[in-house]
Amino acid sequence: MAEQTKREIKLHPSWLSKLDREFDEPYMAELRDFLREEKKKGKEIFPPGNEYFNALNTTPLDRVKLVIIGQDPYHGPGQAHGLCFSVRPGVPVPPSLRNMYKELAQEGLFTPVNHGCLVPWAEQGVLLLNAVLTVECHRAASHQGRGWEKFTDRVIEVVNESTENTVFFLWGSYAQKKGAIIDRERHLVLQAPHPSPLSANRGFFGCGHFTKANDYLLSKGREPINWQLPEEYYL
Repeated sequence: MAEQTKREIKLHPSWLSKLDREFDEPYMAELRDFLREEKKKGKEIFPPGNEYFNALNTTPLDRVKLVIIGQDPYHGPGQAHGLCFSVRPGVPVPPSLRNMYKELAQEGLFTPVNHGCLVPWAEQGVLLLNAVLTVECHRAASHQGRGWEKFTDRVIEVVNESTENTVFFLWGSYAQKKGAIIDRERHLVLQAPHPSPLSANRGFFGCGHFTKANDYLLSKGREPINWQLPEEYYL
């Protein structure tokens, strides 16, 4: 978004109809200015500008069945492509995602693969939303507090208000605070520790969330998620 004007922002129409006003807000202008200045200084920002809104463009609002809330993008070269927990094909599977694969395998839903590209999940209706949509190379959390959180809070509000019977995975205290607004009467909210190696053994392993999500979707007449990823995937 850095040097893009509002008109140049490419956002799926299902989202743009709900989020259009956000791009006129002062916080968004400040965020644009910040990103523009960072690029002028020669700083490398991930993901590329055309992928800032990749989660929304890959999973249109009318297809959302399940939301996973992450924190900010991976900050290593070639990793981030706009979907939380996901990395480009050919990039080693990050530790938290490896633990997600382990839990899926324990639930009997998954045979681990050698890549970490989660586009097939997103295409089925899994919104892989980071709270912050950009990061500076090798500087974790470097773009927190610059305005993205307000934008993604609005995204969560839109899902909460505009969909029915959606599942939310809130892993870790950060995601749980961000998801506090979700209407538990209309949606299924599943909470557990973060799948990071620092916390996965404190309740993420054995949480059964992937099975519980599919059971809920089926009970509401919605298609379950096929969590198994292809052995190879190319963008």
